[in-house]
Amino acid sequence: MSGRGGEDDAAAESVGLEGRMVRSVTAFTREVKRLLETGLGRGWVRGEVSNLRVQASGHVYFTLKDEGAQLAGVMFRGDAARQTVQLRDGGQVLVFGEVSVYEARGQYQLIVRAVVDDGVGRWQQEFEALKARLAAEGLFAAERKRVLPLLPQRIAIVTSPTGAALQDFVRILVRRGWRGHLVVYPAKVQGEGAAEEIARMIERAASSKMGSGRVTFFLEERGQVKKSIIRFNPMAEVVVVGRGGGSLEDLWAFNEEVVVRAVVGCPVPVISAVGHEIDFSLCDFAADVRAETPSGAAELLSSRYAETVERVGRARASLGELVGDAVAAARERVGGLRGRLRLLSPSHAVEQGSLRRDDLANRFEAALDRTLKERRARVREAAARVAARLPQHRVQVESQRLLGLGKRLQAASPASVLQRGFAIVRDEAGRPVGRAGELRAGQAARMEFRDGEVAVTVAAKAPRTDQ
Repeated sequence: MSGRGGEDDAAAESVGLEGRMVRSVTAFTREVKRLLETGLGRGWVRGEVSNLRVQASGHVYFTLKDEGAQLAGVMFRGDAARQTVQLRDGGQVLVFGEVSVYEARGQYQLIVRAVVDDGVGRWQQEFEALKARLAAEGLFAAERKRVLPLLPQRIAIVTSPTGAALQDFVRILVRRGWRGHLVVYPAKVQGEGAAEEIARMIERAASSKMGSGRVTFFLEERGQVKKSIIRFNPMAEVVVVGRGGGSLEDLWAFNEEVVVRAVVGCPVPVISAVGHEIDFSLCDFAADVRAETPSGAAELLSSRYAETVERVGRARASLGELVGDAVAAARERVGGLRGRLRLLSPSHAVEQGSLRRDDLANRFEAALDRTLKERRARVREAAARVAARLPQHRVQVESQRLLGLGKRLQAASPASVLQRGFAIVRDEAGRPVGRAGELRAGQAARMEFRDGEVAVTVAAKAPRTDQ
């Protein structure tokens, strides 16, 4: 398709014969494309499949025909992968899509979004008719939709107790850490009587009690506080209605009017989780919230819970740190106040007084002892000076001095010399001879030893040996 825009369209138009406006092929085709795509919109078409071609890209091309005309159709890869009906040449089908024009060939074609077997055409007609009638009553109006509780703790689910949808639902809740009260209301989800059973279980889920609870409050009456307790059985906060995927016929129970009115009349919010992403039921339009699958409903209900649990965990950790810091600060303040209080307490004052008294007593005793020692030393010095000036002291000192001199004199006396092994030589007159030269040969002399005297005669003088 061309993508030049308004300038090309203007250039493609010119004034022709007789002043009439003439369009180019491109401009004319684009106008046809605009009229078809904006005028027809989406819708259902019944026909027989022929010329079926599946490209390597995954896109599917085919012709849809009946006895009077034929229509080119294309189903792109993403839409083709979601279909449960396998297209085949000669097959009778109902297709849902919108018309488009391929400008390069000037060919219009149907862009197919969904395919069902022609055998369910009757079901589709009934679906559209009932949808239009109920919508006219306002049962699908957006203004009657209710908001889901942020953190639902009591969930009721209406579904088959043996289906994979319930197992997936519970598995998601457990994996995401949801904590609460879940009650399963078992019901047939297809076949005869399924719609009535689903509607009955919806009503029961909305009116049944889930566990028990109580509220405690206090009232003041005539100056007295009285405790009161109200016991109650809480209802479900949200009801989930759903099942796994299937054909339109399999899901038809959720298109029944009785189910739609039960969903609309439910006093608590309802989540419709029927089939797969491409499946739509009237229950989806009537519910307050549509989930693509039962697993999607579980994720929707537990998402806020998981976020809140994480936030609570972070808040708990932060609160723990704050409380720890606050407790530490409070303990420090209490310790300081306790210390100040101890300093200001009478017992502390008494203790401090006792310590000061003992300290002063010790200091007084030390000062007294030091003073006494100093005074005694001064007295001894004075007494020594006085004693030194007394006559007795002088006599004693002189006596000591004379005694020393006497000893020295005695040590130097001849008797002392004789005691040390010496002898005194005397001449005939008894005079001490101090030198050998004072004696002559033949002279008589006397030698005095310590134990007596000996008379000797000088025979001759011997020569000195130290010369």
